[in-house]
Amino acid sequence: MTDTINTAASTGEAAHRNLDPRRWKALALLCSASFMVILDAQIVILAVPSIEAELGFSKGGAQWVLSAYLLTFGGLLLLGGRSADLLGRRRMFMIGTGLFLVSSLVCGLAWTSGLLVAARAVQGVSAAIMAPTALSILLTTFEDGAERNKALGIWSGIGGVGATAALLIGGTLTDGLGWEWIFYINVPVAAVLIALSPVLLRESHDRDRTRSFDVAGAVTVTVAAVLLVYALVEAPEVGWLDIQTVGLFAVGALLIALFLRIERRSVSPLVPLRIFRSRTLVGGNLGMLMLGTIGFGSSFLVSLYAQQVLGYSAILFGIGTVVMTGMAVVGSYTGQALVTRIGTRTVAVVGFTLCAIGLVLLIGVSVGGTYFGDIFLGLLIFGPGLGMTYVAGSIAALTGVVESESGLASALNTAAFQFGGAIGVAVPSTIVVAYTAGSDGLDPLNTALQAGFVTCVIFAVLGGLITLGLLPRRRAAAPETVAG
Repeated sequence: MTDTINTAASTGEAAHRNLDPRRWKALALLCSASFMVILDAQIVILAVPSIEAELGFSKGGAQWVLSAYLLTFGGLLLLGGRSADLLGRRRMFMIGTGLFLVSSLVCGLAWTSGLLVAARAVQGVSAAIMAPTALSILLTTFEDGAERNKALGIWSGIGGVGATAALLIGGTLTDGLGWEWIFYINVPVAAVLIALSPVLLRESHDRDRTRSFDVAGAVTVTVAAVLLVYALVEAPEVGWLDIQTVGLFAVGALLIALFLRIERRSVSPLVPLRIFRSRTLVGGNLGMLMLGTIGFGSSFLVSLYAQQVLGYSAILFGIGTVVMTGMAVVGSYTGQALVTRIGTRTVAVVGFTLCAIGLVLLIGVSVGGTYFGDIFLGLLIFGPGLGMTYVAGSIAALTGVVESESGLASALNTAAFQFGGAIGVAVPSTIVVAYTAGSDGLDPLNTALQAGFVTCVIFAVLGGLITLGLLPRRRAAAPETVAG
């Protein structure tokens, strides 16, 4: 008995000794990269009018400063994550960060609209490498369990801060220094990340596989993702039943079917289909899809209400959303602490419930409303739900994933949230267009916003039901593995 105890103690001490002493500093570096990627996706929103005026975009053309980034980011995530598994996670992270630095510099220096859009597309490519690779390094740096849960809680909390900081920083930089500086600000940060990566991050990759790419699978899934995201981005403008929208969705669906066929036959598939045998992974990613839908959708609707109905400036609106960000950080911290005790399913369901309650309160927005009367309480309740659900969904989707496929799993997790975000913006945008077409005044817009919040409530309920049905009641002692 004593020998058994001593052996267990020795094993625990050995495991503790093997923990990377740089891991928390590495987490700070990885979170900084995530913060920069999220910031860059959102910060452009406030600068679009200035960019449009200075570079002479055609009417509606400036939207491509946003869409070009979204298309390449969403379309290349799986390839970026799988490349990290095969070629080395630290190596790919540094390549992605270097590409992000160069493309940010070109964005700031852009003298034509075409050059800016092209540079933004390259930025999206670099983000598609950085985001899943950084999360993959986090997974391989922290052991599965309480430490990883805590790291994921910090990761998601920083992400929430990045989204709100974009509204604060973007308005200040654009008004004070010019729109170019929303891109220049990335250059020194990326340079520091590249310099510190060899010091703080250890290299890792899938040593059991040959460094071969599933070219056919990569091409089909990338084209399919780009077509589907483009269809979602354009649908509110051209119509959901327009031949363009229907055609893009149809071609995208056919390519997805072709991709699945290729993966079944491939010797070295881009996405081994066996990983979808894990209900926890599937449930976590579907939960992230729904969370992205309500997270982006509600932000879009609240932004329209605050700025177009209440007449807030972009900076004042950004300050007003700090309550949601702060509570999201609280929810992230609380969620990671509770997951190891009560399981991902309970935390996710509670999170989606809080999101739904907050959204129900936002349905009551009115033309003669105020911040504290119409927005504050809804954001206060929605925030912790957002943080709790993000942590629970991430942990569920990434628990039990073998190290050799951590890049792929991280890419799936990021892609689910991003595609949810595309849906979350497209559906409310369609509702706003439908209600306000040919109408003047604030009443039609306010009615459209109320209908949009109702839609977000439905998505939140769906998210709760999905996680309730697919996630395990309690976290198993031995995580469900998705290895062969």
